[in-house]
Amino acid sequence: MTTKFEYYYNNVPGKGLCRNNLIYTSLVNEDKTIFCQHYTNDTDYHKEQNQVVDPALMEEKWLREVNYLTQMRNSFPDMVPEITNIDLDNKKIYMQIQGVDFWQQTLDNNCAYDDILPDWQEQMLEIFKAHKTLGIYKYSLHPSSYFIVDGKLKSINYFFCYKDFEPQISIRSVLSHISEDRQHDLFSKIDSMGISLDIPTSFSNLQMLAFESFKTNFPIDFMDRAKQLYA
Repeated sequence: MTTKFEYYYNNVPGKGLCRNNLIYTSLVNEDKTIFCQHYTNDTDYHKEQNQVVDPALMEEKWLREVNYLTQMRNSFPDMVPEITNIDLDNKKIYMQIQGVDFWQQTLDNNCAYDDILPDWQEQMLEIFKAHKTLGIYKYSLHPSSYFIVDGKLKSINYFFCYKDFEPQISIRSVLSHISEDRQHDLFSKIDSMGISLDIPTSFSNLQMLAFESFKTNFPIDFMDRAKQLYA
């Protein structure tokens, strides 16, 4: 592809430009119509705060992204951005978008989610239902993991997904790709939920923990509705 790409950051009030993702390098073309996930350890993009530095782990995250994103594309194509190219050699996925992500739109306009997309809750719940239908447990739920295209919420970031046939994981084993702020919130909840930091835990319990954690980003009653899908 010959389109010029640049780093894609979230511009957060009080913090300035922050990396859009802890795993890969986020790129966007000049008119913000193509978003690119580049699964590489880029020190410049991560501003020397790289958290995923193990090449084997980066490879695993890349393979999960390709696997679960394409499962969604094949079964629920209206719930993910249109994929224009998957560059297997260079570990890049290109997707069609329309401007900045869902979260950034609220930051740019100093407004609520409802002001950007009035029916976002029902749309996001339908995405969660699609995950449940496919047997996917998805833990990357931040509002920057969604774009809006033609009024439809599009879900990305499938690197942090699992299915029940896989070996269970412990929370400690995935801390490298959970932000420090998110970790702090998780630690305050795991004891009350009877979840161990070090003992492998069922994916369904980890899904409930993720929904609890993202109550810092979404309305509490909405996350409780999401939990009921996996109850």
